[in-house]
Amino acid sequence: MTNRVMTVLTAACAFFAVGILVLILGYIAAQGLSALSIQFLIDTPKPIGEGGGIGNAILGSFILLLISSLIGLPIGIAIGIYLAEFGGRGFGNLIRFIADTMTGVPSIIIGVFVYTLILAMRDFAPDFPQFTALAGGIALALIMIPIVARTTEEMIRLVPVSMREGALALGAPQWRVTLGVVLPAAASGIATGAMLAVARVSGETAPLLFTAFNNSFYTYYIDDPVSSLTVQIYNYAISPYPEWHAQAWAATLVLMTLILLINIVVRYLTRQKF
Repeated sequence: MTNRVMTVLTAACAFFAVGILVLILGYIAAQGLSALSIQFLIDTPKPIGEGGGIGNAILGSFILLLISSLIGLPIGIAIGIYLAEFGGRGFGNLIRFIADTMTGVPSIIIGVFVYTLILAMRDFAPDFPQFTALAGGIALALIMIPIVARTTEEMIRLVPVSMREGALALGAPQWRVTLGVVLPAAASGIATGAMLAVARVSGETAPLLFTAFNNSFYTYYIDDPVSSLTVQIYNYAISPYPEWHAQAWAATLVLMTLILLINIVVRYLTRQKF
């Protein structure tokens, strides 16, 4: 009887959590579908009454996520490997403490930190750009690194010790065991953690207000200000115009759809390969 009661309670909690998620997604879809169109996805912002779209923000978000992933994912995975395979007590515990602390730091603090570094660099190089896509990518990477590091460490620790011992018994060096045996076994979990980090930073707004700022036009250069979906949603949401409110809901729907597609693709690829 106790087993059945607890099973029903846990199932009810699961259905409650999923129900809340479906409710949120359904409300966003209902609010945003009216403003969604092909022109909206490729156009740039325009004044009230002239339509406009989020094409520049979609491109800018991809640029920011690409920069942050190229910086944050390799560093985070490397830190996670070190903590799981070589970082015992002492220095390893210090790194874990710093990673856990950074995970709880508000994202706006990261943005202010990168912004302060840029101002310090401008003291020595006045022509150094103040708001750039590179600065925004670095700020998002700083948020991503501790999440990826701790997830990677936990996933590697789940790999059975017998797999390591078998490879070592065959004469493989430690680095070969880590790269050829441990990482492939934990790749699916590491990829899941990486996607969680990407999903986390893709919804950040505060750091980008201090770093990437915004741009109403298409730009492909990392040394220029760049728009993003989150900043554009923020600007439209705080405006007094119903037309921009509808566009904010549509941009929110696009952002959530992109995150969902990224997760589906990564999970499919990792399942097929490993």
